[in-house]
Amino acid sequence: MQLRKTVLIREVVDTDETGAPCDRLCRVAAVAVIRNPLAGDGRDDLGALFEIGAALGARLAAEAVAALGAPAVCYGKAAIVGAAGLAEHGAALLHPRFGAPVRAAIGGGASLMPSSVKLGAVGGPIDLPLGHKDEAWSFDHIDTLTLSLGDAPRADEIAVCLGLSDGARPRARSGKGPGV
Repeated sequence: MQLRKTVLIREVVDTDETGAPCDRLCRVAAVAVIRNPLAGDGRDDLGALFEIGAALGARLAAEAVAALGAPAVCYGKAAIVGAAGLAEHGAALLHPRFGAPVRAAIGGGASLMPSSVKLGAVGGPIDLPLGHKDEAWSFDHIDTLTLSLGDAPRADEIAVCLGLSDGARPRARSGKGPGV
């Protein structure tokens, strides 16, 4: 894996969008920008990316957990692939092996980890979805962080993102699940 850089974003929310007080919420995103070893290559076998995904999951989880400073309640993952790559390259990093080291670092996670993968230009935004790590149907915990890096991903790069939060959306009141 050729890692160009990592970025850590920590957001602390004390009021909702209207300025109304809410329970303090901390959201963290850890991002790694790597060279895509399969840029320009349309092969079917993406196994070379699986191990990189596992290594990134462990590295980003350690950074995100340390920055969160509280037990993780929500998690999510995303990748934005530069123009010389394929969206499937991002999926190969995120899906087969990325989640296990994240779950180990946060002490569990029964729910499927929400994810987003797309092709994008340098500086393009990616929506990093978040959901409750154990209660997939907790609507109040479904959230999004929108991220962008001014210099990534370059055409032959992938920006891989892990998000964690310590609670529900500010003043969440959409319900605890279907029909609730």
